[in-house]
Amino acid sequence: MTTPTAPRLGTALARLLVLAAALLGVLLAGAAPASAHAALTGSDPQDGAVVATAPKEVGLTFSEQVAMSPDSIRVLDPSGRRADTGEIIDLCSGAVVKYGVALRAGLPDGTYTVAWQTVSADSHPIAGAFTFSIGAPSATSVALPEQAAGGGVVGALYGIARYLSYAGFAVLVGGGAFVLLCWPRGAGVRPVQQTVVRGWLTLTGATLVMLLLRGPYTGSGKLADVFDLGGLQAVLQTKTGAALTSRLLLLGAAALFVAVLFGAYARRTDPKERKDLAFGLGLGGTVVAAGIAGTWALAEHASTGIQPGIAMPVDILHLLAVATWLGGLTTLLVALYRAPSVERAAVERFSRVAFVSVAVLVATGIYQSWRQVGSWSALTGTRYGQLLLVKIGLMAVLVGIAWISRRWTRRLAERAPTLPEPESGSEAEGAEKDLEDEGLENEGLADEAPDDEDAGDDRPADADADGEDAPEEIDPERAAQLARQRAAVATARRKKARDADPERTGLRRSVLTEAAVAVVLLAVTTVLTSTEPGRTEEEAARTGGTTAGSTAVPDRPVDFRLPFDTGGVDGKGVVRLSLDPGRTGANALHLFVERPNGKPLDVPEIKVNLTLEEKGVGPLPVAPDRIQTGHWSASGVQLPLPGEWRIQVTVRTSEIDQTTIEKNVKIG
Repeated sequence: MTTPTAPRLGTALARLLVLAAALLGVLLAGAAPASAHAALTGSDPQDGAVVATAPKEVGLTFSEQVAMSPDSIRVLDPSGRRADTGEIIDLCSGAVVKYGVALRAGLPDGTYTVAWQTVSADSHPIAGAFTFSIGAPSATSVALPEQAAGGGVVGALYGIARYLSYAGFAVLVGGGAFVLLCWPRGAGVRPVQQTVVRGWLTLTGATLVMLLLRGPYTGSGKLADVFDLGGLQAVLQTKTGAALTSRLLLLGAAALFVAVLFGAYARRTDPKERKDLAFGLGLGGTVVAAGIAGTWALAEHASTGIQPGIAMPVDILHLLAVATWLGGLTTLLVALYRAPSVERAAVERFSRVAFVSVAVLVATGIYQSWRQVGSWSALTGTRYGQLLLVKIGLMAVLVGIAWISRRWTRRLAERAPTLPEPESGSEAEGAEKDLEDEGLENEGLADEAPDDEDAGDDRPADADADGEDAPEEIDPERAAQLARQRAAVATARRKKARDADPERTGLRRSVLTEAAVAVVLLAVTTVLTSTEPGRTEEEAARTGGTTAGSTAVPDRPVDFRLPFDTGGVDGKGVVRLSLDPGRTGANALHLFVERPNGKPLDVPEIKVNLTLEEKGVGPLPVAPDRIQTGHWSASGVQLPLPGEWRIQVTVRTSEIDQTTIEKNVKIG
């Protein structure tokens, strides 16, 4: 019976990388280029409002704190020229986050466009635009940018660098923890050393790339601006720039930790000295790892919103638990495939460490989910909530596979598998073939592989068959060649026997599957950190605000015509009603009264009532102001709930002639 062996390292890892790249591409392609975590909740003037005279300033209200620059708010006249002074005014008061920009004096009538772009408190760029009119609406030549803030090539590169930074952090921290807590002998194993060092290099490189891309990512969106030293200097003065710089400094301390771990610690033979050094490395490594994790917590989700004082330590614990589990899993996978052997005790210790990490992940994840989502409706009705459900599902799959790995661990043989006795010289040839398959270089083995008797004999290979002693003079080059051959054959036999262990084979395959799912989980987490939290999205919807990545210019305003006849002289006509943006929250209402021939009709009074019968809301009276002949307007018309709203318009054409017309409109 042939015992199945584990898959080859090269093939297995190649498939894993291809799968990871494909799934990561799908996830990143489906993500919004720059999902915001702050929202525009109001403006003065309102979107679509028509004001009789030019205001002194334009004000914007946000759901959370934002970073403003002189060009964060631009007001453009109908021809596209700047109508503002470029002076940002801080209008914040208490919990209200509001900023404005002063307008120039003597602005002519027409439609003005307000374009804004800033950075939310959790480091993500947000942008949008809306219009208002002075006197009466007019045509405008202003073309709004199609690319959302943080999108394009720069946004894609920044997103990839974010993913690599998380992956590098997990491998660096998890690999170091795996060696110290689970497999101290691994400090001297070269593949393990290479894995941890590559994690450090990945995190360092990704952090540098993010620092260089930060300016164009939150500003122009042009890749060429990466080399703008002025922009880089401005980035260093921001919260995110300070966090990235701090991360680079902490990575310098992490490099020292890695050097000691794989240098002095690996060479220590005295148990007491080794234990003392392990304690120092564990303490120092934990401080450095927590500091690096803190650079995310201080600059992203945890630093804003509700309970930041609790959220930031919880976020650090969450990141450390993720790194310990997934980074340790990666190191274990490398050790199972590349190291000569991994003791059962080391795998069992990692199993316990992984269990504790998962428990911490669950506890911190529940708190973070409540904080970012806030309601069951946001869990299923927002992009953040949907991604969170995907992450929870992947976590459940990962825990299930980990349980299978734990069962394989318990079934591992207590002792190393014994090497089978060779039967003929063909075994050496088979071992040689295994070595060739693995890509190992064994000089001269193909031509001069010894048979098994020679491989196990201490005599020189050129001793004669009669047992006569070989000449005392042996060619040193020939002796070295034979020594290499014997070592290579012995290594091949040990590897073949190790791979024939079904328990170890099962463990390797289950750990490989865990790693594949972990790669996808990390990709989902990266996208999740750049997506607007469900709580923020729902709050913005309730206040009639807009989320980042979209403009405040409405896509589908409510617009309809209602004919009327009051029965008196000049009592026939049409009311054209526009409710903008036609959703829950604040809306701008415009009424245009026209004669049957389309010319404006001046009426003494017009009133509006809004009723949502299914929820028992209303009638809500609206008294629009007369702007000019045939044009009436009201700003800030609140529609608190979605549903089928009945809009009643009462038109009075004389002292005694009036009529009420109505239409049902679905809102939300």
